[in-house]
Amino acid sequence: MTKLEKVRKSPLSGGMVGLRIQEPNVSTSGGMALPERDLFPPQKICMAWQQTRSVGGGLYNLGNTCFLNSILQCLTYTPPLANYLLSREHSQSCAEQGFCMMCTMEAHIEEVLSCSGSAIEPTAVVKELPRIGEHFQLGTQEDAHEFFCYGVDAMQRACLSRSSDWDTFSQTSTLIHHVFGGFLRSRVTCLSCKAISDTYEAFLNIPLDIKAASSVTEALEDFVRPEQLDAENGYKCSKCEQLATASKRLTIHHSSNILTVCLKRFDAFSGRKISKVVRYPEYLDLGAYMSQAAGEPLLYSLYAVVVHAGSRCHKGHYYCFVKASDGQWYDMDDDSVRLCDIKTVLCQRAYLLFYARCHSESSNIKENNGAISTVKYILEFSLDGGHIVDTLRYSGVKKID
Repeated sequence: MTKLEKVRKSPLSGGMVGLRIQEPNVSTSGGMALPERDLFPPQKICMAWQQTRSVGGGLYNLGNTCFLNSILQCLTYTPPLANYLLSREHSQSCAEQGFCMMCTMEAHIEEVLSCSGSAIEPTAVVKELPRIGEHFQLGTQEDAHEFFCYGVDAMQRACLSRSSDWDTFSQTSTLIHHVFGGFLRSRVTCLSCKAISDTYEAFLNIPLDIKAASSVTEALEDFVRPEQLDAENGYKCSKCEQLATASKRLTIHHSSNILTVCLKRFDAFSGRKISKVVRYPEYLDLGAYMSQAAGEPLLYSLYAVVVHAGSRCHKGHYYCFVKASDGQWYDMDDDSVRLCDIKTVLCQRAYLLFYARCHSESSNIKENNGAISTVKYILEFSLDGGHIVDTLRYSGVKKID
């Protein structure tokens, strides 16, 4: 039988609903059971902007709110989330009488995208800080990653507010989980009897250790590298029922539409920061880090970056770079919004990286100086000349002479 282990976790841990699933024998959807009901039809997720607008306004700092401002801007320019909220589908059917994070974000995104060339005060969100996370206080500098996790968790709670009786699997079928969520698989293999035990866990972002890595791809390789569990450390195989040496490997089992990567720059105890440069690509291929080897590239396109300036997470300043619906990159620093280029974006000491999954569909992608071979991906954002060819060549796509 399927074994479910419901765990109460902080949103900061990356868990979406505090769910771990152990399924040694069940194989209904890539080794995982299916939800009884889809709370939001996944086919309604639109990864491409449904309308092109001028870049929106900046956000005034209301007293150490740069952490909040940077995350709000990244969420505003997350296409599948913005498309849905701008349709007002949620607010038209929402029956919540009190605080609703989805309604709050809908109003915020509509307001900020309607004030191009100026700035607004994000009062609607700031006044609800204690409801988003009870420890958040106005005037106190907080961690941008923590606010992102609590903010997304608050939107998830809003999507589940109509009922608390959904089965555990169905709770991972909301709009928010379809946008930000995926599943990790932890596979433990007994090296004595070769028995395999799989555990699945929902995630809304992936934290990467960067102490020994100089790039995101190196950090991802470390993330999925097998580790050995020794018998003396107490691993007991459930099949051969003895203490044994085992191999444990973590992989991405179901990838998310929006991949949020947190580069772990801050020590959990001292708060000290790792300030070194960690390279990250404009286009990321996740194929090598999946449970099942992909036969073709699993491409993601960078669309937002959060940067922290300072030596500790609760000090310093946060700002971000986002790619708007017009295909241009912008440097957003509180109430300042300035046009920039991709070279500037890629040379930052990033803290959070936001990637959007490229729509899977056969297409010929062309660029100014020639053509490149047909691949089964349409990049949903404007592609910028020769830089695209270099990136796609990295993913194994060859330029046609």
